[in-house]
Amino acid sequence: MTGDFIKIKCPDCANEQIAFKKAATKVTCHVCGSTLIVPKGGVGEIKGEVTEVVG
Repeated sequence: MTGDFIKIKCPDCANEQIAFKKAATKVTCHVCGSTLIVPKGGVGEIKGEVTEVVG
């Protein structure tokens, strides 16, 4: 499937990282530890800014 991975920008430190948008566990920023995606049983609740859809 295409579009399952997104590049997300952290709202606290502006770090960008790639994450699975249907994550089963909480996704945190690798730099500051801020929560980026909260799992919701499907597409997670995205807390940061999506800057790109990857693969």
